[in-house]
Amino acid sequence: IEDNILFTFNEAVHNVDSVNWKEALDEEIWSLHKNQTWELVQLPKGKKAIECKRVYTKKKGIQGKANIRFKARLVAKGYAQKEGIDYNEVFSPVVKITSTRILLALVAQFDLDLAQLDVKTAFLHGDLEDEIYMSQPDCFIIAVKENWACKLNKSLYGLKQSPRQWYKRFDWFMIEKEYTRIQLDHCVNFRKLPDGSFIYLLLYVNDMLIASKSNEEIDKLKAQLAREFEMKDFGE
Repeated sequence: IEDNILFTFNEAVHNVDSVNWKEALDEEIWSLHKNQTWELVQLPKGKKAIECKRVYTKKKGIQGKANIRFKARLVAKGYAQKEGIDYNEVFSPVVKITSTRILLALVAQFDLDLAQLDVKTAFLHGDLEDEIYMSQPDCFIIAVKENWACKLNKSLYGLKQSPRQWYKRFDWFMIEKEYTRIQLDHCVNFRKLPDGSFIYLLLYVNDMLIASKSNEEIDKLKAQLAREFEMKDFGE
């Protein structure tokens, strides 16, 4: 099955997979509320609220691990943002393919355990450093406050700075857990274990690989990640 993208609520509810789309939307709404993504305020004078839309995407699951995944995303129309006003820096690193190949070679040579995970709604975890206002989504409009705007506290899909803010949030987490980031690839983190071996974590946006000789240490890191973020564990 190829990726299937819908752009309106009506398309989703009148689709043969309407039940799955409704569950995906409920999950997205729950994530937005849990992360306190915005607060409703009167739009300050001179400020402009960017628009938003909902996108529904059907994706392949991982063979033997997950079925077809239905995703509903509230997306900010970031193309309306203006540099220097709504954002400044946007660069966000991802792990290099050479780093991934080296890790897989280490896994093969030293018989390491290797786990794959991803962070659900990763961009919603990033803290915004810019003052950004967004129009109320059609599924969230509050009666009597129809003309109010959403002051974003967290990054949102579609914003130009969202990938960078998510990376900074994750990097801070790894430093707090006493992992070292290598200088040649800022998406490779490692920590030396008491027995002299290492545990490694590679990050590609919200997807990650964890490798170590100690399955206990892998489980420990998984538990730490799960306490901080909404995680999906795809196993070995």
